Amino acid sequence: MFSKDAFGRSPQTFVVSKEISNCPLISDMSRLGSRCRELGVAEGDRVLLTYDYGKRLLVTAQHADAKHLRQEDIVEIVDYNPLKDIMMVIGPKDPNTDAPVQWMIQKARHDINITLQIINPTLCDTLPSTIPRTTEPLPTTTIEKAKILLKALHTSPVIGIPSQGIMIIGVNAKAIEQLLATSLKT
Repeated sequence: MFSKDAFGRSPQTFVVSKEISNCPLISDMSRLGSRCRELGVAEGDRVLLTYDYGKRLLVTAQHADAKHLRQEDIVEIVDYNPLKDIMMVIGPKDPNTDAPVQWMIQKARHDINITLQIINPTLCDTLPSTIPRTTEPLPTTTIEKAKILLKALHTSPVIGIPSQGIMIIGVNAKAIEQLLATSLKT
């Protein structure tokens, strides 16, 4: 399910319910996911979407195709304790492996409602030089990784992550779409 950190641990996940989420934001997530390809995301790139939903977080499931996102491809994270590395989820599938990091980023900054992460090891190299980049390599521990990403996101809503891809944060889907279109122009 989750990748292990430097100490050989992965989050302990408790499934509160296998029910499909009925959150009204899922339709917006699906629309944004399908728009990503139109805005320059390559066909082979993995797209991870995260929406803040009150005290919860909506995340794309592991191996979900953002272009064809369905209701069952969304997992609700009810709670996550980074110190004990315990996550409580609702949904029929497993959350993506970066869900703990995305939880910490969005809960640390209340001005972030949506996080879009594009996984492509070469994408960072094609970004304009004005977009800040994180240090390479990112640590494997969740808390340290979140700290580095938050530090980079402090200076820009778009950051490059060498050997991994790009991360975009925003208040709403329209802001994410504009940043994505601007960042992926070549």
